[in-house]
Amino acid sequence: MTTTDPRHGDAYLCVCLNPVIQKTLVFGSLVPGEVNRCSEHRVDASGKGVNVARVLAQTGRGSIHLTQAGGANRDWFLALCAKDGLAVRAVESGSEIRFCYTVIDEATGEATELVEEASPVEAGTGERILAAFDAELPGCRSVVVSGTKAAGFDPGIVPEIARRASAAGCLLVLDLKGADLLASLRYRPLVVKPNLAEFLATWPLAPSPSAAGSTPSAGKPGAAAGAIDEGAVREHAAKIGRELFESHGTHLVLTRGAKSTWYWDGSLLREEAVEPRRSRNPTGSGDSFTAGLAATLAEGGSLREAIREGSRLGGLNAERLKPGSIL
Repeated sequence: MTTTDPRHGDAYLCVCLNPVIQKTLVFGSLVPGEVNRCSEHRVDASGKGVNVARVLAQTGRGSIHLTQAGGANRDWFLALCAKDGLAVRAVESGSEIRFCYTVIDEATGEATELVEEASPVEAGTGERILAAFDAELPGCRSVVVSGTKAAGFDPGIVPEIARRASAAGCLLVLDLKGADLLASLRYRPLVVKPNLAEFLATWPLAPSPSAAGSTPSAGKPGAAAGAIDEGAVREHAAKIGRELFESHGTHLVLTRGAKSTWYWDGSLLREEAVEPRRSRNPTGSGDSFTAGLAATLAEGGSLREAIREGSRLGGLNAERLKPGSIL
């Protein structure tokens, strides 16, 4: 296991099992099918857990990022984390760290994400992750589990992390989707924070009879881009929000990019506006939101205050080129 910085006391433990080296490429105008030369570029350690931990650190809070890392790019990834002053616990996995790319077209203002899938982790990585988690958990005020996991992990590792965090009495925030999220709910996270596409992929919205054959299935491309009636989605979110709270005491916080955030306050689905900002690179804005959400709740703030702080940090990130950063 590798450490890039001493741990901070009373830290936020940020877990993500799919690290990234992120390349951000800026083009004045992107022309498909032609040779395009970027006007600006950067390389950063990234992935949801890195982004959450970095934003927490940039707000002056102690954070520890727990992940797996292997292959030829392991040392590069850790050096990028160290450059940002991040405390990282990276267990050896034999899995080459993947690259992801953000392509920004300044002429249109569009940012396009190109995502590589990770190679499988080697046998025993899950046990090493859990041992490292147990070692870091004492003294941590909150656990944030984010993102997907690389292939090769036991399907139950994310719920087991949630179980151990809950048993330790830590405030638990989950930014997950699909089977990992559903299997972790029994451990009563305080908040689950999917974005709209992740929400619809986890809890699909059945198409109305009148829309049969014409509306994309929930969770598929187009489902989160206005192809499904917003009123129907809101009604569905209220139903799921109520079920989560009544069954697990869990609040649903549903982010929708530049649109207002929906959240279940314990009795109703509320709405919190997002302040308009000039976005340069939205990559990591959802993770910045998660950082503000978790920190405010852990420090005694209300859910509405936490959502407002999350939105503020997400907006600051979008204004900057570096992903998962507010400075």
